[in-house]
Amino acid sequence: MSGDESTAGAEGDGSPNVRIRGIYTTAVTRLLLDTDAQVVGASEPIRERFDADFGDGPHDATVATTDDRQGVGVHGGADAIAAVEAVLDVGRDTFAWDDPTPPGAVFDARVTDTLGSGAVCDLGAAEGFLHYSATDASVEDGDTLRVQVRESAPPWTDRRAELGTGIRARSGFVTLTRGREGVTVDTRDDAAGRELAGMTDLLGVEVPDGWGIEWAHAATRAGMDGLEAALDGAADRAAALEDEDALEGGSSGNSTPDAGSAPGRVATPERGRWVWFGGESRAALDDARRRVAPTMPGHHRTKAASEAASAGVDLAEALCGSEFSDDADASDASDASGDSGPEFPFNVVTRQFGPTAGDTVAIGHGKPDGRAFTLGRGEVTDWDPDGTLEITRKMSGSGTYDALGTERTPGDTATTKVREGRWWYPTVYRSDGGESKGTYVNVCTPVECFPDSVRYVDLHVDVVKRPDGTVERVDDDELDAAVDAGHVPPAAAEKARSVAASLERALSE
Repeated sequence: MSGDESTAGAEGDGSPNVRIRGIYTTAVTRLLLDTDAQVVGASEPIRERFDADFGDGPHDATVATTDDRQGVGVHGGADAIAAVEAVLDVGRDTFAWDDPTPPGAVFDARVTDTLGSGAVCDLGAAEGFLHYSATDASVEDGDTLRVQVRESAPPWTDRRAELGTGIRARSGFVTLTRGREGVTVDTRDDAAGRELAGMTDLLGVEVPDGWGIEWAHAATRAGMDGLEAALDGAADRAAALEDEDALEGGSSGNSTPDAGSAPGRVATPERGRWVWFGGESRAALDDARRRVAPTMPGHHRTKAASEAASAGVDLAEALCGSEFSDDADASDASDASGDSGPEFPFNVVTRQFGPTAGDTVAIGHGKPDGRAFTLGRGEVTDWDPDGTLEITRKMSGSGTYDALGTERTPGDTATTKVREGRWWYPTVYRSDGGESKGTYVNVCTPVECFPDSVRYVDLHVDVVKRPDGTVERVDDDELDAAVDAGHVPPAAAEKARSVAASLERALSE
């Protein structure tokens, strides 16, 4: 056991304890240490990289890279999340949204569909997925269940929050589980585990009856004050869940809630925010990381592409770290047309990991409210080392093309040209015989060309050029509404309007 007596920062005192994991860890650690925040539970590489003292006490908030590496989830107390989010707001294309299903939240759910591995549940504000292995109950369509979120999912993915029917109360590195007994330690160090289990009774924390204690491995390195703070926090959450009727199913007094109460939220022990980084934001994170360790141009942009690309970055920096100096150029050279120039070795990275000519990619269309969907998949029919891709799609279905007003016919082609880092891209629609059906220019956050998809967040305002040559700027009202709703940062909106004005002039000439 460590002698570190670090404890969690008091909620609301402006100095939260934060645990960080994933590809953005070094940069976020640097940014947090520049404030009053404390980083706890740091990995060995981070401890070696920084000239700083890292505690092993419990955390008030976690920052964890999402599975697709596009951003991070921030979960914990409301004040701690606010402090962390302020630090993470690093660029015009940083977007953040509330998590409607933070881990630990309890819901009365209604089963809307049963699949082979589990059930889809309506939670009210969102959907969740209950694996059959996560419940002892028999689950059928239309059933109402009291569930707790085990793992949440960012809004830009097609995943649902994962649920369970057992109730847990977590604080830092300790979890209390309703209906269990005794003390367990999740560690491979048997000696440290036995020591921690034996010390638990000495902490003087009264745990509610009927709750078992499980310590995480990180607790084996914490001091007595840290252990006591974590266990006390978990006990408080367990008591709060009992007080908020999160354990029983309403007036019936069993595990099945009253039919009239579902779907809906019962308790939210902690809050959550999802933060998505665009190309400029990743460049800013590169700058923060470069203050700590050798960092190649486009470090986070490349690592976000794939596991293989991430490993390639690690290898390059290990072999050639001295070449990546502290004053490496990562400037943002922007012009009125919307070109954005954070340095990124597009030629080298895409030749190695894709996409290049002949590959198939999706056009991942992010919305300012956090949702995302694909506009379809197409073939990369041209590739240029300057960062430009031409993507050709065969259209199906019928109707009309948005804002263009021209007829959509099966067999039409859509030719989209994107350039890495540009705040816009055009799509030219043509009939099967090559006749133009108009050009639609989408204004968006800086485009990023990943191996399997082109990604950005749409900024609503667009410019169209119809077959008769008329040019029109559309959807300014939607951008204004998105800003008012807090979905689009003002700086990004200002950039979008500037880009749209330049495009309108250029297409009218």
